[in-house]
Amino acid sequence: MTETTAKPLSYKDSGVDIDAGDSLVERIKPMARRTMREGVLAGIGGFGALFEVPKRYREPVLVSGTDGVGTKLKLAFEWNMHDTVGIDLVAMSVNDVLVQGAEPLFFLDYFACGKLDVEIAAAVVGGIAKGCEQSGCALIGGETAEMPGMYPDGEYDLAGFCVGVVEKSRILNGADVVPGDVVLGLASSGVHSNGFSLVRKCLERAAGRLPLAFDGVALRQALMAPTRLYVKPILAALVQHPIKALAHITGGGLLENIPRVLPAGTQARLVKGSWPQTELFAWLQATAAIEDYEMNRTFNNGIGMVLVLAPQHAAACASTLQALGERVFEIGRIEAAAADAGAKAGARVLLS
Repeated sequence: MTETTAKPLSYKDSGVDIDAGDSLVERIKPMARRTMREGVLAGIGGFGALFEVPKRYREPVLVSGTDGVGTKLKLAFEWNMHDTVGIDLVAMSVNDVLVQGAEPLFFLDYFACGKLDVEIAAAVVGGIAKGCEQSGCALIGGETAEMPGMYPDGEYDLAGFCVGVVEKSRILNGADVVPGDVVLGLASSGVHSNGFSLVRKCLERAAGRLPLAFDGVALRQALMAPTRLYVKPILAALVQHPIKALAHITGGGLLENIPRVLPAGTQARLVKGSWPQTELFAWLQATAAIEDYEMNRTFNNGIGMVLVLAPQHAAACASTLQALGERVFEIGRIEAAAADAGAKAGARVLLS
């Protein structure tokens, strides 16, 4: 029998610090408590979170959405700006759920890294909690994965998902959209969380001659501005106005996302200049040297959410949303589609 004198190995020796993970959980708990709402039966700390659908729903239909933050994280690492990407994470899912008329109920996140930095992770989760608070959504669980060798030092990945609920009779699917309906656009807060691979290329191309600011906001703050949360204003507008369809303008921009909520035989005609192009988007377009078509297929270009409704209801709905803090623009109309409009999504949105 061979006697071993090798030093015992702990999990920490392999690169996983259980104590750091426990410390993070304790930091997260008060953040999560601030997001609690009706329906939460058990949240962070258990093996699974419990949530009861509010009893005010007669025929509740659950709506789910999942997403990440994408390569915007590369700028967060480079610029050491971690406190807003959590808001992006929440917004990408809750805004998607909202599109079908659903009220977001709860959110769970996944944070993965090579070596856990409690301060950075707490800043990220603080943003997640803030996003949940701002959208009335409970942060009831998540996962922190420390995986040595999987990620470069100082980097992490984020993913999350949201579950919402909508009355079956009030699901928005765009089925009753008809030619003549008005297209309203709600202003974005910036690039949001799509198109950052091109943003980073623009930063590289303009290195050494970058603008100091866009519309009075410093360059880094302008680019890292979190995705706007449209949940509370739109839920309020849905109670008061017969909105027919909603489109969250994410990857694919206006040209690829609006057709996702249009019925067969229809297309949207957007009017150029009906909403302002910010200095940031103007700089991106000029630096990338791309035409309007590609610009509106890559970025939200200033419009983060689109609504479709009958013309007699458009002004009142716009007024409601403006009173709730949104910048609203009438950006186009729905038309009968051209015979060949179904070839690809972008062909069903015309810019004129």
